Amino acid sequence: MAPIERQQTLGVEDYSKYNPRKSAVMMLFYPKNNNTHLILIKRNTYPGIHSAQISFPGGKAEVTDKDLADTALRETFEEIGVEPINIDIVMPFTDIYIPPSNFVVAPFLGLSLSVPEFKPNPDEVAQLIELPLDVFLDDSIVVSVPMQTSYIKNNIMVPAFKVEEHIVWGATAMILSELKETIKTALK
Repeated sequence: MAPIERQQTLGVEDYSKYNPRKSAVMMLFYPKNNNTHLILIKRNTYPGIHSAQISFPGGKAEVTDKDLADTALRETFEEIGVEPINIDIVMPFTDIYIPPSNFVVAPFLGLSLSVPEFKPNPDEVAQLIELPLDVFLDDSIVVSVPMQTSYIKNNIMVPAFKVEEHIVWGATAMILSELKETIKTALK
């Protein structure tokens, strides 16, 4: 799900030389209406690289965090109000480097055994997007769309997920792609 222009650097470039900041996100699954759902958020509009983008709850590591799993839990609570005690972390996924913001993101798969009581932080979250698992696993939501990026000003075609009226691209789409392939492999 990486744009072609970015594919050459994935897994090859040593991004540690850029001294990237560390962050973590939570891929939180939960039951709702007899179906498993995944929560995504639409970030608020603000002056910055990731303004109004669709993402997972998460953010930068703080010195008070024990580890990056703790960062993902803390940020999930701060952004959407789900208490860490209500999330079981299943496993980490592949870290991903985001060149425009110079962050390394550590994704974590988490489960809530009950429907979370979401309390989105209005300073950070414009909208919650509840993605049913069966929709997520449907390949028809994978699209290619023209986009301008922070590193390429002309429109380029980027792979993305179309979730309702939202286009999920970039690092979030790359993380979603790994998650989707992991689930499909487990279901075989």
